[in-house]
Amino acid sequence: MSLVACLTAACTGTPAVVTSSRPPPPTTTTPPPPPSFTLAAGGDILVHPLLTEQADRDGARDFVPVLDGLRQAIDADLSICHLETPLSAPGDPTYGYPAFSAPPEVATALKAIGYDSCSTASNHTLDRGPDAIGTTLDVLDAAGLEHTGSFRSPEESATPLLLDVRGVKVAQLSFTYGFNGIPLPQPWMANQLSVEGVLGAARAAKAAGAEVVVASLHWGAEYRHEVTAEQRELAEAVLADPAVDLIIGTHAHAVQPIGQVGGKWVVYGMGNEVARHSEPRGITEEGIITRFTFEKGPNGWAVRHAEYVPTLVEFGPPIRVVDLTRAPSTPRRAEALARTDGVVRSLGSAITRR
Repeated sequence: MSLVACLTAACTGTPAVVTSSRPPPPTTTTPPPPPSFTLAAGGDILVHPLLTEQADRDGARDFVPVLDGLRQAIDADLSICHLETPLSAPGDPTYGYPAFSAPPEVATALKAIGYDSCSTASNHTLDRGPDAIGTTLDVLDAAGLEHTGSFRSPEESATPLLLDVRGVKVAQLSFTYGFNGIPLPQPWMANQLSVEGVLGAARAAKAAGAEVVVASLHWGAEYRHEVTAEQRELAEAVLADPAVDLIIGTHAHAVQPIGQVGGKWVVYGMGNEVARHSEPRGITEEGIITRFTFEKGPNGWAVRHAEYVPTLVEFGPPIRVVDLTRAPSTPRRAEALARTDGVVRSLGSAITRR
């Protein structure tokens, strides 16, 4: 047998081992995605008596059927609503325009459909007097909803609302332009809008550990799509400061544009999320849910993606809030969708409709 043959496995009785001079392939690892979270925000929760009557027809003053169409639009890591009106204690009378106090079941419905927190500073905050502030906040506490903008004590007013969102500390602020001419008995009872006030609260929140600060501002001119000069000036001054990362606006009862200031987003007005005015104007039934994806980069947290969801209050009967991105088209829905898209994008922002 030749030497060559004896080197085979058959000759030696052991397997042949072949080694390669090639280096092993490089090991590749995919870096983890950057930290992120989603935030959803809705417009005015303005509960007129006709909405309460609908909730009674739906059973045991149940507002969930009226609002249920919003569930998917507000599904996010953090969902923020704007409670326009005071709330009555269980069993107490409720009131409509001009001095509101809505049923406490509104709060349980907001929690049930997915909201986490509500801003409470509005021109109606003092409608039923300063004691109603405490009643409203007690009802929100009982429903499991966080809140800010009106307060029961100086200590509560001085404590920033920090929300834990996937391990990220997000601060929510709430300020209003005024209280329908009602004097504020104590300055700590509710936040009145000013650049200095917003920035002072935002800096205090950052000092308390907030990584992202969202300012809910109740401002603008009612029943107007157009942004006022005062809104523009406030937005520019507030967003020029690194302490504020996003503005979400309420009050106008009409959808207003979405824009950017220095690379930061400002939602000038989200319209009515739910309302049933005695004299509907068409635009007062239209609203938007805004959605923002925040991502942490080398320079800190910023919005990576922004979008909106058009909504419509339909009178039926029954009265229901409709997500226009999911509902079958009708002439009224198509009208609302076209008008909302035009208004939201009128400043030329690159925001997308969901």
